[in-house]
Amino acid sequence: MDLSLTSEQAAFRDTVRTFCDREITTEYVRACDRDHRPPTEAYHAMAKQGWLGLNIAEAHGGSGAGATEVAILLEEVGKSFLDLAFWLFRALTWGGYAIGRDGTPEQQARFLPRIAAGEWSICFALTEPGSGSDAASITTTAVRDGDDYVINGQKVFTSGFRVSDYVLVVTRTSRGDDRHHGITNILVDTTSPGLEARPLETLGHWPLGTTLLQFDDVRVPAVNVLGTPDEGWRGLTAYLNYERLSLAAARTGAAQSALRDALDYAKTREQFGRPIGKFQAVSHKLADMAVMVEISKLLLLQYTWKFEQGISTARDAAVVKLYTCEAYKQIADLGLQVLGGYGYTMEYDLQRHFRESRLGTIGAGTSEIQRNIIAKSMGL
Repeated sequence: MDLSLTSEQAAFRDTVRTFCDREITTEYVRACDRDHRPPTEAYHAMAKQGWLGLNIAEAHGGSGAGATEVAILLEEVGKSFLDLAFWLFRALTWGGYAIGRDGTPEQQARFLPRIAAGEWSICFALTEPGSGSDAASITTTAVRDGDDYVINGQKVFTSGFRVSDYVLVVTRTSRGDDRHHGITNILVDTTSPGLEARPLETLGHWPLGTTLLQFDDVRVPAVNVLGTPDEGWRGLTAYLNYERLSLAAARTGAAQSALRDALDYAKTREQFGRPIGKFQAVSHKLADMAVMVEISKLLLLQYTWKFEQGISTARDAAVVKLYTCEAYKQIADLGLQVLGGYGYTMEYDLQRHFRESRLGTIGAGTSEIQRNIIAKSMGL
């Protein structure tokens, strides 16, 4: 297994890194976080670079790149601004991957060029007030009525809705003995009559936010069904595995940023006549953080390689998601401890890492669910 980057991939990484250093300043990130403001300017700047269409076929205005390039992009952007990486991940996952995988030719021609150009943004709605980890228990219904489907129900924790033009909604269109049958994925215009969104106050990820959605007789053209009606579970599983790849990459980048901030502070902050990084109690924390970053990077490379070889499994996706999210959370916690009282102030970015890393072990499949998947693969 060759886990090294090709010369082209390394050059792409350097290009993204240079762009982020130039365009995504610390002041910009802090302002977006403080003001709860989407990083629209940076997102459109990335669209001009062609990166929103990175995994979209060239025929639809993209680059046709693979999972490794997607991981490189999200890791580098995640180092600078995790919420921006999350906005980008949604275009790549629910747009480039999901529609590229299961969209009809008409859907691909309609959606993908606009997503690649940054004209349309897309988000995802799966979780409901009564169904979280048990995704197959969703109750939001979509009933066929002529050329439309009529959707009723609620979704919660639909992140990025405020900046999205379409939301990919997981609905139930029939019921039977097989609870995974009867799932249908539908692309819904976010301005549809009968669709109401209520923002939810959260601990972090303020620039894009998350919402509770209420669907009251929302009519959606049947041509917006992604994949085969009633057979959406298989597609959904594939999308979620790609989501785990994307989130692992973005958080691996953010973890490197948290480590960098803590290390810089430890080298310059002096107590008892020397930099605090010279004390073993601090240096060992930083060493542990560095090891976790290295493992995260290796697991990410391994997963993207397996994905591109067509041999990745749900276990592989669970492993990379579980470790990288747990590592980021622990790195942010240790980093804040290194900064001491200053880490608890809004003057330093460790507080933002501390807040935002907490979601990683909850959202997109809890750490407990990832462990269940891994345990099941072991015959337990």
